[in-house]
Amino acid sequence: MDVTLRLAQQPEADELLGRSPLAALVGMLLDQQVPMEWAFSGPYTIAQRMGGDDLDAEAIAAYDPEAFAALLSEKPAVHRYPGSMAKRVQQLCQYLVDHYDGDPSAVWRDVGSGKELLGRLNALPGYGKQKSQIFLALLGKQLGVTPEGWREAAGSYGDEGSYRSVADITGPESLDKVRAYKQEAKRAARAAKSAK
Repeated sequence: MDVTLRLAQQPEADELLGRSPLAALVGMLLDQQVPMEWAFSGPYTIAQRMGGDDLDAEAIAAYDPEAFAALLSEKPAVHRYPGSMAKRVQQLCQYLVDHYDGDPSAVWRDVGSGKELLGRLNALPGYGKQKSQIFLALLGKQLGVTPEGWREAAGSYGDEGSYRSVADITGPESLDKVRAYKQEAKRAARAAKSAK
C-alpha cells in the first residue's frame, strides 16, 4: 500500500492512511458519530502520541488499557467517545495479532473472492456489515485490492461512479458530493418516518 488518500483532508494524516493498512483500518473503525475527517485523522494522532510514524498492532494491543484511553482522551481528543473507541481500537489490534500475526494487510492478501474478504472484514471487532462493505469498496476503488466479485460484495458502495461513502472521496469536490448524498439520504429517511 502506498497511495494517496484524501480522507482526513490533512496531508500528514492522509499520507499515513495511504501507506499503513492498520491506519486505514483504525480510521474506518473510528468513522462513526464524528465527522469523517476527524475519524481518519485519528490514526495519525495516535501514532504521534505513541512517539512513532506508524501504528503497530502488537504495541497497541499490549498497551495498558487505561493509559491508551488517556492517550486518546488528550486534547484534542481522537474521538467524541475516546474511552470506548480506545477499547475498540485495542480489540481490533488484539484480533489482528491473534489471527494475522499483527499484519493488517493479511486480512485482504491472497483472498479468493470479494465474498471471502467481506467475511474477513465482518469478523473484525467493531466492523459490522455496512462498515465492512464501505472498507471493501475503499480497498477496491482506491487501494487496488480487487478480488473477483469485490463490487458485488461491497453492495451499493462498490458501484462505479457513486458518491456514497469514504470509498468515493478523492478530494474536496468528491467529499462535497458524498456529504450531499448522505444529507439527502437522511432527509429521505426522515420523510419516510414521518409519513408512517
